[in-house]
Amino acid sequence: MRFSTITAAGLLASGVSANLHELAVAAGKKYFGTATDNSELTDTAYVEILKDAKMFGQVTPGNGQKWQFTEKSQGVFSYTSGDEIADFAKTNSKLLRCHTLVWHSQLPTWVSSGTWTKEQLTSIIDTHISNVAGHYKGQCYAWDVVNEALNEDGTYRDSVFYKVLGTDFIPIAFKAAAAADADAKLYYNDYNIELAGNKQKEVLNIIKNIKDSGARIDGLGLQAHLIVGSAGSRSALSAVLQSYVDAGVTEVAYTELDIRHKAIPADTAAQEQQATDYVSVVGACLDIAECVGVTIWDYTDKYSWIPSVFPGTGEALPWDKDLKPKPAYTSISSLLAAAGKGGAAPATSAPAVATSAAAAAVSSAPAAAATGGAARWAQCGGNGFTGSTTCQSGLTCQKQNDYYSQCV
Repeated sequence: MRFSTITAAGLLASGVSANLHELAVAAGKKYFGTATDNSELTDTAYVEILKDAKMFGQVTPGNGQKWQFTEKSQGVFSYTSGDEIADFAKTNSKLLRCHTLVWHSQLPTWVSSGTWTKEQLTSIIDTHISNVAGHYKGQCYAWDVVNEALNEDGTYRDSVFYKVLGTDFIPIAFKAAAAADADAKLYYNDYNIELAGNKQKEVLNIIKNIKDSGARIDGLGLQAHLIVGSAGSRSALSAVLQSYVDAGVTEVAYTELDIRHKAIPADTAAQEQQATDYVSVVGACLDIAECVGVTIWDYTDKYSWIPSVFPGTGEALPWDKDLKPKPAYTSISSLLAAAGKGGAAPATSAPAVATSAAAAAVSSAPAAAATGGAARWAQCGGNGFTGSTTCQSGLTCQKQNDYYSQCV
C-alpha cells in the first residue's frame, strides 16, 4: 500500500500509539525488532525508544558477539560487549537474536592468516562455537551460525574456512552450534538473497547440504539491505521466502532490514517510495506463516552503517537522525495494524521522542468515539475488519487498500 504525504502527516499528528512489536504480534508474527550496538546505549533519548518492549520485542547485537570481540586471541574469550546487549534484552523483555558465529569478516588475523590443516580449523571452529554459543546458552532465541558464505554470483567466498574445508565448514559450524545450544534456532544468514537469482539458488543448496550432512538448520535469515525503488514486489519477495521454506527450514526472517536512498537528502517522492518498499518487505513476511519476524538494522538514521560504507546514500531507516518517525514508519505500522487479528486498530503515530532523560508519555486514543462513528484517522473498513464502518460527522471513510480504510 502507498500512503500520501498528507495521510502520513495526519497519522503522525493524531497522537495515537502505534507500537511495531505489539502490532506484529497481533498480526501473527513472533516479533518486530532492531539491532543496536554498545556505544549507542549511552544515548538516553535513543534508549527510551529502544527499550520499549511494545515497540521492539527483539534485539540483535550489531557487533559484540562477532569473533573479533569474543576470541581476539586464540583460546582467550571475552563476552563484555555481547553481555551488555544480552543483559539489556533481558532487562527490557526482548528476544535476543545472537549474531554471528562464523563469518569471513571481522575475523581476528590469527584465524584468517593462519596455515591450518582441515583437522586444526575444524577444531578451531568447534572450540569457538562451543565456548561462545555455550556462554549464551538459554539466552538466544536464534543464532546466525554462518553469515555471508557466498559471493554475489552464488559462488563461495574465498575465506579461510572455504579454502581449508570447502563447503564442509558450514555443516561443521551447524553441528557445533546444535551441540552448544540445543534450544536456539540455528540460521544461515546472507544478503542479496531476497529475490530470485543465482545467489538465492545456492542458498537452497546450502540448506540441502546442511540437512544431508545430518546437521540441524532451523531458519534462513535474509539481511535485506535494499535500495529504494529496487526492493522488489511483495509477491516476488514472498515467493522467495516460500522457496526457503520449501527447501526445508521451519522459519525465515528478515534480519537486517534497511532500505537506503541512492541520493540524500531524500525528497517527498523518494520517502513515499521508501515507505512503499518497506511495506512490500514487511508484507511479504506477513504473507508467509513461517516468517517469524522482521529486524531493522538499527532503527534510526543516526546510527546507520550505510553512509560510512556507501557515501552519498543513506536515510535508510524508519526513524530519522533526530529520532523522529518517517513515512516508512507510518506505513509499516498501518500495514501491521490492518493485518491484526480480527481487524486491528489503525496504526497511526510513533510515541513522542524524548527530549530529556524522561521520555514523553504515550497516550492511546480509542478507534471510535462513544457515539457518532469512528474518529479521524481511525480504521473504518477492510477485509476482516469488524469495527464501525461509519465516521464521525464531517469525515469520510477512504479506502487505502483491500485491508485498510480510514476516516479522513
